[in-house]
Amino acid sequence: MSAIVVTGIGTEVGKTVVSAVLCEALKADYWKPVQAGDLHALDSEFVKSHTSETNILPANILLNHAMSPHEAARLDGIELTEADFDLPDFSKQTIIEGAGGVMVPLNDEGLCYIDLFQFWELPVYVVTKHYLGSINHTLLTLNALMSREIKIAGLIVNGERNEASERIYRAHFSDLQITTIPELTEFSKESIQQAAKLWIEQQA
Repeated sequence: MSAIVVTGIGTEVGKTVVSAVLCEALKADYWKPVQAGDLHALDSEFVKSHTSETNILPANILLNHAMSPHEAARLDGIELTEADFDLPDFSKQTIIEGAGGVMVPLNDEGLCYIDLFQFWELPVYVVTKHYLGSINHTLLTLNALMSREIKIAGLIVNGERNEASERIYRAHFSDLQITTIPELTEFSKESIQQAAKLWIEQQA
């Protein structure tokens, strides 16, 4: 496959860290189509500085305000459309990172990230972490993808596994691949490489 999408069950679940781990594990490149807010600390810079071989494809859209892309774009005088998100030519496998969750809006006309995932016809890894309410958020995300016939590459747990939660996920999605990476508290190339090694071992 030429590219894999990484999305989350919401904000602050570790999509960028997981993206870096996957880039390291798969020796993949990285593309985040939209970056909203803190343009001096881009997610792409985090991935670049914490991986060994990852090339960064430039973002299509850089927005100045740290908020939902549809509103950040409006404040910047930009109207995002599906045409802004044509896939670049990938020279090798590439990790594509979304923002927030699958229903994050990109404009006021109803365009959301899940529409891009369906348009791209690429498999999607869903990032989750365990907190009160995460089962609901995870199942909603997985069901939304399934309802659009979007291929789910797997569920990646950021942090310790929770067997009680995973029983429920498997009750709804019996073939779901569930892997985990440790929830990192310090970030370095070495910690990302170690997490990548642990993730690779789970593919056996």
